[in-house]
Amino acid sequence: MSLSNKDIGKRIIVIGAGIGGLASACLFAAQGHRVSVYEKNSTPGGKMQQLKKNGYRFDTGPSLFTMPFQLETLFDMCGEKLENYLLYTDLKPLTRYFFQDGLVFDNYLDKEENAREIQKFAPESVDEYNKFLKRAEKIYHKTSHAFLFNPLYSFRDFKKLKYIDFLGINAFSTVAQKVDKKITSPHLRQFFKRFTTYNGSSPYKAPATLNVIPHVELNQGGFYVKSGMIQIVEALVKLGKKLGVQFHFNQIVHQISVENDRVKGINLKNGTFVESDAVIANSDATDTILNLLSDDAISNSRKAKQSKIEPSCSGFVMMMGCRKRWSQLRHHNVFFSKDYKKEFEEIFDEKHLPQDPTIYIANTSWSDPADAPENSSNLFVLVNAPYINGNQNWEELSEKYSSFIIEELERRGLDGLEKSIEVFEIINPKDFLELYRSNRGSIYGTSSNNKFSAFLRPKNKLRGIHNLYLVGGSTHPGGGIPLVIQSAFNALELMNRSN
Repeated sequence: MSLSNKDIGKRIIVIGAGIGGLASACLFAAQGHRVSVYEKNSTPGGKMQQLKKNGYRFDTGPSLFTMPFQLETLFDMCGEKLENYLLYTDLKPLTRYFFQDGLVFDNYLDKEENAREIQKFAPESVDEYNKFLKRAEKIYHKTSHAFLFNPLYSFRDFKKLKYIDFLGINAFSTVAQKVDKKITSPHLRQFFKRFTTYNGSSPYKAPATLNVIPHVELNQGGFYVKSGMIQIVEALVKLGKKLGVQFHFNQIVHQISVENDRVKGINLKNGTFVESDAVIANSDATDTILNLLSDDAISNSRKAKQSKIEPSCSGFVMMMGCRKRWSQLRHHNVFFSKDYKKEFEEIFDEKHLPQDPTIYIANTSWSDPADAPENSSNLFVLVNAPYINGNQNWEELSEKYSSFIIEELERRGLDGLEKSIEVFEIINPKDFLELYRSNRGSIYGTSSNNKFSAFLRPKNKLRGIHNLYLVGGSTHPGGGIPLVIQSAFNALELMNRSN
């Protein structure tokens, strides 16, 4: 993608300083536009934040960096080199998996190391594992340019879709069905189904097209950003400032002003009106459509349609600074539930916290000792949770469920966890809603629990309103750092088309 020189100097307002907003701000500023970012919170980054307390450092949001070429491309387009802003490294192992029957599986990027691991518990599945990843790679090559790196906005975009490719990406079966068909080992079946949670969906509902996700991590690599994921935010802010982007924090956007189907600017909660030639909304797409646009600006039917789109799951997060280290933990750790299907039924159908959850732990002090005091651990614990449905008391649930999770982790091998805790913080679905105005507290935008989900996500340009663009994990092409950056690329391309 190359930067256009058309219409240099437009006044661009970006709502929200999440990764999508920061990426957009940099790209549009590099094109010569005058860009201002308005963020409701006091710091940039959206859900990608950090907590520092008593010598402990925690990433409070995303913990894995994949597809770094997306960020490299962004910096190249802005005339800079990512390596001058950010250092990242691969992990060995990528993740350690704990199963309830006592099996421990270290998953590696290196195929030979991985084969030796699988040989220990499922020799019959070594070949199945490799073939599954080859299929995932094929799906990636069929979907990347047609779906992921395609705005899917106009007829010219849909012309890129090949019917024969659509048949070959497993859109009509679920992730779980395809995994069970191709993999014999029950442990590896659960392992491969896990990747659907990367965009907040259920492997028992989401189309098998999402089996492309293992390719991204297991073939292309998963990386750790030195000094934490917050460095991505700081790199983008530094780049933006160098390009002339103006940042305004603690500024709540009350409404996007629209006249005659054209955006005129934004109205801030403090009563200030800020005029602009275009608005890029990195706010949650559902919140933008339902709450930031008046009934005069967008039809009731469009609002009703958006309100019916299922959010992704939310998350229950615990950050624990512990005066202890556990030799069995690595950087990324997953403690699997016993009944995976029941866990997702509880989250998406029954809409309550799982009674036997899969527990993810990021223990970055294993890779970076500076993240915790000596002989201590910084444990970021995440359990998939239902989005807010109105029947939950999250203050009461947080206290009870955090105690339950600590007991579960002790039962699963983290002896002495409770007594070792000296720093303790919780983020629950209500916090995600209040901090980031995400749709019903979801953390991955829209769920993919539908075979047509790729076509249902809000596009990166809102139809019917000139010069309003949508970016972020709640828009096309989806959640996760690389796809959020792609949403910014799409917004730039669509604006250049309209000029």
